[in-house]
Amino acid sequence: MKGVADTYEGRGLIADPIHRYILYTRPGGVPGESTEQDVMDTPWVQRLRRIPQLQSARWVFPAAEHSRFQHSLGAMHLAGRMAHQLYPSLRAIFGRHAPSAALFEELLRIAGLLHDVGHGPFGHFFDDNFLLDYDLTHELVGQRIIREDLGDVLRLLRRSPSGAFAANERIDPEWICYLMGKAYTQPQEGHPRWLPFLKPLLSGVFTADNMDYVLRDAYMCGVAVGPIDIDRIIYYMFFSEKGLTLDRGGLQAFTMFLNARFYMYTNVYYHRTTRGIDLHLKDIFRDTMRIAFPYDLRKELHPYLHLTEWTLLEEVGRWHDASDGDPQAAEKRRLGGEWRHILDRRLKWRMSSEEILDQFEARKGQGFLDAKTVAERVQSFLPAALKDFPFRIDMALQDPRPLNPLQMGDRQIYVYDSASRRVSEEPLTEILKYLPGKVAQCRIFAMDHSHDAELARALKRALSEAPAAIVTNV
Repeated sequence: MKGVADTYEGRGLIADPIHRYILYTRPGGVPGESTEQDVMDTPWVQRLRRIPQLQSARWVFPAAEHSRFQHSLGAMHLAGRMAHQLYPSLRAIFGRHAPSAALFEELLRIAGLLHDVGHGPFGHFFDDNFLLDYDLTHELVGQRIIREDLGDVLRLLRRSPSGAFAANERIDPEWICYLMGKAYTQPQEGHPRWLPFLKPLLSGVFTADNMDYVLRDAYMCGVAVGPIDIDRIIYYMFFSEKGLTLDRGGLQAFTMFLNARFYMYTNVYYHRTTRGIDLHLKDIFRDTMRIAFPYDLRKELHPYLHLTEWTLLEEVGRWHDASDGDPQAAEKRRLGGEWRHILDRRLKWRMSSEEILDQFEARKGQGFLDAKTVAERVQSFLPAALKDFPFRIDMALQDPRPLNPLQMGDRQIYVYDSASRRVSEEPLTEILKYLPGKVAQCRIFAMDHSHDAELARALKRALSEAPAAIVTNV
């Protein structure tokens, strides 16, 4: 019976609505080792329970109350599935220089688990409206958390759910930092030669991250996005001598996935009401953070552990009642009044009109007009009676696919054609040509709908012509 019992010792199951069950390691194997449960139970990873996966979209899709923690478990699970599929081809390429199957699996799983560990309240909005002011991103913050606070527990990992590492094998936390960081493009001296092959799995076009969030967010929002055949994509992936490669048999499933992700951006992440709420948040967020979080994350990391969406919303929700004894009372009451509108879902900005632009409408390869330029043009095209009418321009940009599939850098993927027995990136150009390379959803918002027609006409003109006063011969 002991052999049967050993099957369950040191492993457990997590029930999940997307992947059914997620296998994980837990204490019970080797004394003194770390397990995935130990990593999950660190304060930094548990903090992700209090960071919603979807920022303002929660006020639009009532069931979308899932957290970054749930998504991170899903990304860990999918990364492990990829590892099982990819290891034989990695071993064939690198031979004795390849890691054990268990270390390979565990490295990808832990990178999936920790890829979002640096996120703050309101997710990517927080990057753009707070971290950016310090030349930081959630990835840079996450890398620092891994190096400074999680390194010790990561170095003590000794097994994956499939088995033990080879003797003397260890996971270097710096490997995880490299895999999760889009800005970290070169492995360091001493990193294994096989490590760059893994980069597209965590930071690329189809990753454990985005394959989980498309499935999970669609399910939690109640949105039907069409078929997403992740099983087929994983089945047809392998490593060739060039890097991550898809057999042609998986290309249609890959394209279906990109279409589903595109749909989620257009209809959920960039929903008109979501973006309208973000416009309101943008007006008050920096002033809010100066009071709520007076720290420089380049110097002080620990206070960030206690900054979550829960703590922030609980604090600002009381500011409208700030007492006169508080030296910041007047500013808190001003901001608190705005936050009460957001928390009570009393919308300040409502969409008047929308124009969808693709890369062919970007002018002469210079990209789309920025929101500030569009706003100035709209102002010039409005009737004189509306010159002081308040409005906002929102330019939601996305890349449904790589603009140049042949130049994806360290995130390049390749295609294998069994008929010609050739591995190359060229087939991506053909298969992806039906997806736009860049899309902009340009919207104009106002506080009411009284002048929607005039705003719509001005927006359409602003996107197609410059005001006469600023036309030049250049």
